[in-house]
Amino acid sequence: MAGGIVGTQVSTLGIAVLACLFERPMHPYEMYQLLLERNDDRLLKVRPGSLYHAVDRLAAADHIVAVGTEREGNRPERTTYDVTQSGRDALTSTLRSLLATPVPEYSQFTLALKESHNLPAAEVSVLVRERIAHLGKDLDEMRIMTAAITARHSPRLFSVGLEYTVALREAELAWLRAFVDDIDTGRLPWLDAIIAEKHHHMTRQDR
Repeated sequence: MAGGIVGTQVSTLGIAVLACLFERPMHPYEMYQLLLERNDDRLLKVRPGSLYHAVDRLAAADHIVAVGTEREGNRPERTTYDVTQSGRDALTSTLRSLLATPVPEYSQFTLALKESHNLPAAEVSVLVRERIAHLGKDLDEMRIMTAAITARHSPRLFSVGLEYTVALREAELAWLRAFVDDIDTGRLPWLDAIIAEKHHHMTRQDR
């Protein structure tokens, strides 16, 4: 979901904008800085342009309203927004739906994993090990972020999304390492071995 509104629900970035305004009125750049401070860019794609677009969409839907403008020096005017009752209702409704009801998420990697037998087993092992290395670095970075949040004595409530992401990444890495080990040890027979075994079995039956 991109932009501000999708059907009767709010988009992921729209959720972030409304959540910021639940705390206090803000201008879009202030929202952007707050999202980065809380490492929300690890949970959704946060770009100034897309955030301003989401703000425009939410304002057009009367979920937020401009409450003032300010100017600092020669900088362009910044419009401060506040959330409306419509916006509060939209956010709480969206959160209730997303928290309670699993939504199918179609991962390209999962599809590639399912079709990996079309590559040689040794090559898949190398490629997945490369992925493990990338994910391991990413996990280390997220752990550092979590430690920094703890050191700042920031409320844990604002970092549970990052905690959940860390837990998922740890589980993913554990599964991938076991998967590669099964390939390397032969515990997971590859397609060429299965075909060869099937051909051998059929040949024996024909004798």
